[in-house]
Amino acid sequence: MTLDGLKKLVQKIVQQSCQLKNTHTSEKDAPVNYAAVFTQDQEEYESILAAAKQLGLVIEQTPTGPLFKIKPLETVAGCLQLLKIRMPDKTRPERGDADFTVTNFDAFKKKYLGQPGFRLIKREKFEMIELMDTNFEVRSYFSNPPLDQQFGLDK
Repeated sequence: MTLDGLKKLVQKIVQQSCQLKNTHTSEKDAPVNYAAVFTQDQEEYESILAAAKQLGLVIEQTPTGPLFKIKPLETVAGCLQLLKIRMPDKTRPERGDADFTVTNFDAFKKKYLGQPGFRLIKREKFEMIELMDTNFEVRSYFSNPPLDQQFGLDK
């Protein structure tokens, strides 16, 4: 994949994830703080990984793929600086996901948890709410604290 192709793919993932968020929540202005590309096979993973290395540097190696701090990329939901390239995974048939920053996570959690498509995921240092809808080929997430804050990029 070319560098330009990757930028367009990431912008499309953020746009679709934004549409998913806007369809199911009132958080229309929530800015994006992270995006991930779900690669579908090993060949695509290696191709997208090569393009991502031109966009920025790996800041964390995760079990599911590297997280890059990239040159700021304009999207419909604001400027993106964190991009993960996810290894092929049968549980991730979608194209990718985007993570959005909500102003009041606790209120958001109270309002949406329990509604169809929303699920709480607890991690060691943070928690996030996942939003899925089979009408979309992406997922949306809402993390507390947001990933850009976790990596000190919100300054």
